[in-house]
Amino acid sequence: MTMPVCKLPAFARALGSRNYRLYFLGQLVSLAGTWMQQIAMIWLAYRLSGSAFVLGMIGFASQIPILIFASLGGVWTDRLDRRRLLLWTQALSMLQALLLAALAWQDLVSPGLLLVLAFFLGCINALDVPARQAIAVQLLDDPDDLPNAIALNSLLMNSARFVGPALAGFVVAAVGEAVCFLLNAISYLAVLVALRAIRIVAVPGQPVPTGAALRQGYRYVLGHCQIRRSLLLVACVSFLATPYAVLMPIFARQVFAGDALTYGLLIGSAGVGSLLAALFLASRADTRELPHWICRAAPAVGISLFVFALTPVPWLAFPVLVGLGFSVILTVAGSNTLIQTVVDEEYRGRVMALFSMAFLGVAPLGSLALGSLAHACGIRRTLAACGALMLVAGAVYRHVTLRPGRAA
Repeated sequence: MTMPVCKLPAFARALGSRNYRLYFLGQLVSLAGTWMQQIAMIWLAYRLSGSAFVLGMIGFASQIPILIFASLGGVWTDRLDRRRLLLWTQALSMLQALLLAALAWQDLVSPGLLLVLAFFLGCINALDVPARQAIAVQLLDDPDDLPNAIALNSLLMNSARFVGPALAGFVVAAVGEAVCFLLNAISYLAVLVALRAIRIVAVPGQPVPTGAALRQGYRYVLGHCQIRRSLLLVACVSFLATPYAVLMPIFARQVFAGDALTYGLLIGSAGVGSLLAALFLASRADTRELPHWICRAAPAVGISLFVFALTPVPWLAFPVLVGLGFSVILTVAGSNTLIQTVVDEEYRGRVMALFSMAFLGVAPLGSLALGSLAHACGIRRTLAACGALMLVAGAVYRHVTLRPGRAA
């Protein structure tokens, strides 16, 4: 007599695949550790320097390598065994965390050394992020579950944004930053064990010279209208909208005359919206209506940012930020889903590298630009202008996507 099989709910159907389930559980532990290290690193940098400029430089150093080197990571992702590549990048990330823990434990860390280690981790991520994006389809028993897997990844990342910082705050207050770095190093063991347990068939790419492979990838994207549009939209969101989080401490203290609690509630409100968007995407049975949802969400990002910039009191800002967080994740994760469902497998790594550059690599440039404009013109005017420009970008995307003959 066979035992009845427990059917997974629709929003978690990708977890029915053994390989993806192992990978998801490993990431569940590792991403919480990653956020712990990020928060502890920022806190340590501020404790050592007392400089907001140093904080901005550490964020810049950790992300700019993705803009510079992710194209190369995409070529390697298409050429090498993605599981083996991830084993190397995750092991190197663990070593970086161990080195950071040892230096912090011995009080040998300086702001300059933190910048070097942040840049080193950014270089690792330039290889790691495209590989993590591209391997998802290989982990699934049913390729139709890919949209759900992408949505679950988004849900996982946004959940870790809540758990990791909270744990980091408690650990730093109790025993110091070094323990945060050590716990992050240990957390990498979970994803390393998961990757070792995964069984997938490696499909090595053609041994094309690196320069030629890069040119092929760019030509492929330029010749594919849907992928090109999606990448441009994500780059607009990353440059114009997501840097609002960098300015949030100033908004909380100077505009709303609040404190750390006000800052936490503002960031938490956007986080709630992000989680709701990830759950919404995970609950979709297919992607037929996804272009229409993105066409609604993209202009909504600009409207939400514009309204937030002009909101006079914090209690009105909280629901607006929920809408902003929802619209941003629906636009970005939805675009990721559309790209991954139409891209040819031989170009998947290079295309996902360009997606990583558009989302993560452009963000530090936007942060620098918005920070400079806010200093010169005022924070409200800067965010309002960015909201207006994002509304235009979203409206153009909507027009081009939904014009007759394009929606299909």
